[in-house]
Amino acid sequence: MESFNIGFIGSGKMASAIIKGLIKSGFAKPENLIATQAETEGVEEKSKDLGIRIILDNKPLVEKSDIIFIATKPNQVEGVLKEISPLITADKLVVSIAAGVTTGFIESNLPAGTRVIRVMPNTPALVNEGMSGICGGKSAKADDLEYIQKMLSTIGKCIIVDESQIDIVTAISGSGPAFFYKVINDIARAGEKLGLDYEKSLLLSIQTAIGSAKMALNRTVSMEELISNVATKGGCTRVGVDCMEEKSEKLFFDVIKSTTEKAHALGK
Repeated sequence: MESFNIGFIGSGKMASAIIKGLIKSGFAKPENLIATQAETEGVEEKSKDLGIRIILDNKPLVEKSDIIFIATKPNQVEGVLKEISPLITADKLVVSIAAGVTTGFIESNLPAGTRVIRVMPNTPALVNEGMSGICGGKSAKADDLEYIQKMLSTIGKCIIVDESQIDIVTAISGSGPAFFYKVINDIARAGEKLGLDYEKSLLLSIQTAIGSAKMALNRTVSMEELISNVATKGGCTRVGVDCMEEKSEKLFFDVIKSTTEKAHALGK
């Protein structure tokens, strides 16, 4: 696969997770990666942590990079786009991981015909278990989407969706790790309240989540059948599942709906 120079405007948690994941997976070499950060303080520490060059100026990054990731906060995107617009040429691909910012907005602030891809990644990319959703702008080519999909698939899994669905992806997988952490911790705390040591309870909860997720990912039956295989009629699991069914469907719908709405609002 052809090697490209990849630049990240912004080196926060999400960008750092992708950078570390790309290096760990072998998809990109450290010398082909570069990132910027706004603050002068901590540049050396960040560079050492990521294993790549960190600079303070976005312009040389854009000049040197074939693929430019916009990895700033959503409210900073417009300013960054206006700054780098004179340096964006037809051979450069712009990829945004800013939640809620549409490809149309990005395209309107860059030269006509700029190839733009919007990505919603998540932090488990750091352990090569990321989940990303991507969509292309008006000028993005199929090859562009395929390359970014392959890139992000080296640090987890990646799907291509319509842009109208990307805020749902944000809610499910972008924000999802926090929701799963909370479920894992709440189960562990319940065990603690019932008399089990917290760390033991937490390990039980974490490992059960890992095993269950792997079985769900590799399933040959429906999710409903996976549930019923454990929650047999008259058993203790059935009591717990029945308790969940009274509340969890509405709870998780409300969680994903409210998060989707917030993601959509961020881009306005």
